[in-house]
Amino acid sequence: MTSLRDSDRPAGPDLPVPEEVLRRVTRPGRYLDGELHAVHKDHRSVEVRFALAYPDVYEVGMSNLGLGLLYHVLNAREDTVAERVFSPWVDMEAEMRRLGLPLFALESGVPVREFDFLGVSLQYELTYTNVLNLLDLAGIPLLAADRAPDDPLVVGGGPCAFNPEPLAPFFDLFLLGEGEEGVGDLVEAYREWRKTHPRRPDGDRRDLLEALARVPGVYVPSFYEVTHRDDGTVARVEPTDPAAQVPVVKRVVDDLSRLPPPSAPVVPLIETVHDRAAVEVMRGCTRGCRFCQAGVIYRPVRERGGAEVVRAVRDILASTGYEEVSLASLSTCDWGPVARVLRELVAEHRKRGIGVSLPSLRTDTFAVDLASKIQEVRKTGLTFAPEAGSERLRAVINKGVTEEDLLSAVGAAFQAGWDRVKLYYMVGLPTETDEDVEAIAAQAAEVQRVYRERGTGNMVSRRPLSLTLSLATFVPKPHTPFQWEPQVTPEEATRRVRLVREALGDGGGAGGKRRRKRPRVKVDWHNPQMARLEAVLARGDRRVADVVLAAWRRGARFDGWTEHFRPDIWEEAFQVEGLDPAFYANRQRSADEVFPWSHLSSGVEERFLWREREKAFAGEATPDCRWSACSGCGVCGSTGAETLLADRAGRGKTGGDGT
Repeated sequence: MTSLRDSDRPAGPDLPVPEEVLRRVTRPGRYLDGELHAVHKDHRSVEVRFALAYPDVYEVGMSNLGLGLLYHVLNAREDTVAERVFSPWVDMEAEMRRLGLPLFALESGVPVREFDFLGVSLQYELTYTNVLNLLDLAGIPLLAADRAPDDPLVVGGGPCAFNPEPLAPFFDLFLLGEGEEGVGDLVEAYREWRKTHPRRPDGDRRDLLEALARVPGVYVPSFYEVTHRDDGTVARVEPTDPAAQVPVVKRVVDDLSRLPPPSAPVVPLIETVHDRAAVEVMRGCTRGCRFCQAGVIYRPVRERGGAEVVRAVRDILASTGYEEVSLASLSTCDWGPVARVLRELVAEHRKRGIGVSLPSLRTDTFAVDLASKIQEVRKTGLTFAPEAGSERLRAVINKGVTEEDLLSAVGAAFQAGWDRVKLYYMVGLPTETDEDVEAIAAQAAEVQRVYRERGTGNMVSRRPLSLTLSLATFVPKPHTPFQWEPQVTPEEATRRVRLVREALGDGGGAGGKRRRKRPRVKVDWHNPQMARLEAVLARGDRRVADVVLAAWRRGARFDGWTEHFRPDIWEEAFQVEGLDPAFYANRQRSADEVFPWSHLSSGVEERFLWREREKAFAGEATPDCRWSACSGCGVCGSTGAETLLADRAGRGKTGGDGT
């Protein structure tokens, strides 16, 4: 491949892609440098060069908060430069392959192959073929075993790194947990190793990997041997090198205030998926939803102070010009000072029309009250996630939301003027019956009833209710109480979606005529075949890597995009490699099964997860440990950080607004 630009030169005004190519591709701003606050360093002035890759298009990757944090942390070091890389869209990929243009870093145009590290953010399993595509476009050998000493070190991180086995042969190493805590140690270990080795040595690459494997949280797959039983399950995962850690325990930032939010984040040239500023106010969640992987791997709960967030919002808005800011976390309504801070932010910024958004709302009237403060500046729809239609099934998943909670919340919302509501549900949850599925439609009918009976008032909307149900197929994930459970087949998931639609009067009647039992409810649902592939990749072992490679070679790209997902390619890849997707997606696991990820620790003990599974089948609740007794998950004793209890967060054990 031809080199775009001599990497020893600082970035210049020349374009890394011919201008005529940019005229032919959609959204050329995806490939242009020059954004506000983008960092440019002379590569000759630094010791370590880090390419941060997000295996999806620019507008998706630039909406990821973690990518921006790593970019800020690495570029704050004088000895390091970090630049960004995104997956080129299919039209740009075709042009790059036609012209022999290698994958390049956005800021400098330097080919990715000339960096020391290629750090890949693994947020979603259906980006795995895009990862291989990035490596191939960069001219980096796909298999780590085939790489030469002068190839970049390919390192993965993010939620999917908690079971990276389906990608293990393609990565040199993974960093488990919170990257901004561990990436500096990774850079330091690399610099220390380089002091005794010339740049781009001709020696053994293994020596460098051994040095990096000693960094806490680092997993080098080639240093572990996996053996299987005759039935296909994992027998053992054993280290083969003294530097290998057993288990590998995730990295955790003990105090978020040690790492303030970037005050001047990069402002994209084009509109992104989440086109707003974001300040992370809290990390972790202990509500204990048993299907939720994020609620496990991001424990313990840590909070930023209210004054710190108010300052951060002020600084970011001043430096970027955004007209909206998101207070980001897994459950922002649980953040101690949320009500007080919302009041302050709205009062300070409303005259300029700047809105505040909460990415997640609890299903209760407190959340509606918070949303009402936001509504004073910018009108939005309202989204709740009951997850299951019946009280029984919500107890199984430990959702902690009653029918009364939901109806009280939507009732308060309707009184406050909302007329657009979206409700999220899953089908295929463990123990689910047809009655549970049909309860989704019954719950929608109750929401409609509450809207009809909303009464009158200055705030009440006179428009018809716009109600959307979003249905997703349950995907059992590693490190959750449901990691032992099977997923329903795509055919069964489709049947259950049909049950909901028919109960709503949205199914086809005799002769194909549509029945109408009640005012129309819009129903969206996620492709069940995509959900099955997600389950396979989420719980797969190293043998699945051959399937990923086979699918990519047959043209699989952007599998998370409906218009590009090709289930036929994946079916052929499974057949060619002799693996059955049902073995990974639809099989019940035994209590003593060794998982492909058993050597990788989220800090939460597996015996706690099994207890939670048992409580799920008994319909028993586990209270949030921030408000009640410790639930014994083990994370506070294993990660060096502790959950911030409610009373230390400025609230009593019964709740409050943090005032």
